[in-house]
Amino acid sequence: MGWFLGLGIAGLVLLVLSLVFDGLLEGALDGLGGGVDGFLSLPVVAGFVSMLGFVGAIVLGTTGLGAGAATGAGVVAGLGAATLTWKAGRVLMRGSGSAALRGEDLVGIAGIVVTAIPAEGYGEVMLYPGGQPSKYAAKSTTPVPRGAEVWVESLLSATSVAVRPVER
Repeated sequence: MGWFLGLGIAGLVLLVLSLVFDGLLEGALDGLGGGVDGFLSLPVVAGFVSMLGFVGAIVLGTTGLGAGAATGAGVVAGLGAATLTWKAGRVLMRGSGSAALRGEDLVGIAGIVVTAIPAEGYGEVMLYPGGQPSKYAAKSTTPVPRGAEVWVESLLSATSVAVRPVER
């Protein structure tokens, strides 16, 4: 039973190391199809080893089946844990599929003036890039009253845009 508990603890230590060093140890398994989202990534191997050890110890300690049956049960449980860890890791690495918003993405979207914009001066507009409200400093060649709808013509800086009123 000591071997099984040792494997279980070693798997947990390996998992903690893979989380603490965040990918630094991943290179060790790259040649075997490892990597961050490979089936032999460190979290997957750690899940397999710890489930093999702990389930083997439980089966050996609670039944009279012996080391062979405990190893078999541990391998089955380890493969299940490894598969679930691999699938969960792939989903998490894939993310939501939306890329981070870039400044160029603001050009061409509509917004609402929240602070009136004087001619050739600055005011503020509320834009909704990606559906999230964001306030930007805005400059226009013509005066634009508060509440007017505007289009973003260009990006002036990370926090300011050039706009023009929407003509309907």
